[in-house]
Amino acid sequence: MTLKKTRLWVLLAAFAAAPAFAQNIAVVNGTPIPKARADALIDQLVHQGQQNTPQLQTAVREELVNREILMQEALRRGLPNRPDIKAQIAVAQQTVVLRALIEDFVKNNTPSDAEVTARYNALIKDAGGKEYHLHHILVDNEQQAKDLIAKIKAGASFEDLAKQFSKDPGSGKNGGDLDWSDPKAYVPEFADAATHLQKGQMTDTPVHTQFGWHIIRVDDVRNITPPPLEQVRPQIVQQIQQEKLQAFEEGLRKNAKIQ
Repeated sequence: MTLKKTRLWVLLAAFAAAPAFAQNIAVVNGTPIPKARADALIDQLVHQGQQNTPQLQTAVREELVNREILMQEALRRGLPNRPDIKAQIAVAQQTVVLRALIEDFVKNNTPSDAEVTARYNALIKDAGGKEYHLHHILVDNEQQAKDLIAKIKAGASFEDLAKQFSKDPGSGKNGGDLDWSDPKAYVPEFADAATHLQKGQMTDTPVHTQFGWHIIRVDDVRNITPPPLEQVRPQIVQQIQQEKLQAFEEGLRKNAKIQ
């Protein structure tokens, strides 16, 4: 064979081997590390917030090479054949596959615009009503509450008395200010008393709840303004997807034969 033909065969051999080599990021003791494995790890790291940079790719290559070296040693020792290791491998494999199943289901069951709009309208209907800006003073006994009501009616500052006597650690230091909130956020006795007051009114008698005795003042009332659809769309989509996934799982379990 001439020198020219020898060089030709070398080039052809190198060309034939190139595609296979390109599919691997390294070969450790004769065992190739597929590029797909590196891509999967990089995708996982990117989803966790890292940037796909040449530095990350180099770090992933080194990590996978180290893993392969250690894996070969584990194989040499026969560790994968141990019953406890086999069980852990089975659980890990199942976790990966189930995650893929859930992701595939969610991807193929994206709520339609009509579903999202209908859910939004239902939520808006349920959330309708008014919210109240309240002040209150919380004390331990009814007589003390009555005495404070008398002082306020005589001209004493509600806020000053709240700072001095209220047992509510959250609002007491702020003069009893509870800010704006839906009455449904409070215990029934408190909410009922507050919603029977007009703007600027204070309870004439103390209101008893599980927390003690309250003096309640309504500073203002306004209609609850719901957020626009686009602002809450991601949360609604997620809620519907979770419901569909739960129904999917329940359907599979219902049709499964479990002994």
